[in-house]
Amino acid sequence: MRPQSSLAEKKGLRLDDEVRFIRSWLEKPLAIGAVTPSGRVLARTMARYVDVSIPGPVVELGPGTGPVTEALLARGVEQKRLVLVEFNHGFCRILRQRFPEATVVQGDAYSLRRTLGEVLDAPAAAMVSGLPLLNKPMRTRIRLLNEAFGLLHENAPFVQFTYSMAAPPIPKGLSRIAAEASERIWMNLPPARVWCYRRELVS
Repeated sequence: MRPQSSLAEKKGLRLDDEVRFIRSWLEKPLAIGAVTPSGRVLARTMARYVDVSIPGPVVELGPGTGPVTEALLARGVEQKRLVLVEFNHGFCRILRQRFPEATVVQGDAYSLRRTLGEVLDAPAAAMVSGLPLLNKPMRTRIRLLNEAFGLLHENAPFVQFTYSMAAPPIPKGLSRIAAEASERIWMNLPPARVWCYRRELVS
């Protein structure tokens, strides 16, 4: 009976998370990246771009209630390596309860230098973002990417999901930045795609 009980508990948590997301989205629709938490397939796809062998912290921007965080742990990232940057106070409280060994930072992910300047003690191994970039001006998105690269290992990824199928959240073709996209993730609601950005190494 224990496995059934555990499954029921997970389903209950998932439903609670969805209710929290909907309430937060209704209160501040431009500040929340999704109406519901990221689906398992989307979360696993984002985590797949993280190379656990690269040393240093793994930063997640806008983790919400933690579905991508769970995927990062399943990927093999140690919980104590996680730095979770979340603006919503209620979500921060949930994250601290669910991931007690992670560092949870309540702050503005669009001002990474100020928010993480005194938090990171080494270059980050990866940065995984659930931020609603399409709600922001293009210059804000590019500034975020540049600030992220300033905090990352030289070959570490900046991973971002988007619901847009037509255009990337940050344009391809930026100087010395390589971009690649996943296949469409139809099993997510709504369907999504993951983009991975890296600095091109200068030979």
